[in-house]
Amino acid sequence: MAKVLTEDRLSRSGGAPLKVAIAVAVLGVLGMLIVDHGPWNKPKMQPAFMTSYSSTGEAARAAGAKVMPTEPKLQVEPEPPVPKPVHPVNPAPQ
Repeated sequence: MAKVLTEDRLSRSGGAPLKVAIAVAVLGVLGMLIVDHGPWNKPKMQPAFMTSYSSTGEAARAAGAKVMPTEPKLQVEPEPPVPKPVHPVNPAPQ
């Protein structure tokens, strides 16, 4: 009986989905490598005036821009006008 099971496994076909998945994965990786590291993708050099400032604000001021602080953020949700949780909604009758 064990011989029949091993013969059945060896003669089994149906590895096409696996082969297609491997081919798609290989083509995808090769495509990403070509797009990311192709000869047209050169590193971009920064001009000298951009690298001499330590922050964006310094560079903006040097270019003549007016740098202003941002306005404070509004509260996400205002506090609802209901009694505080420590106060009971309906006071106990006396």
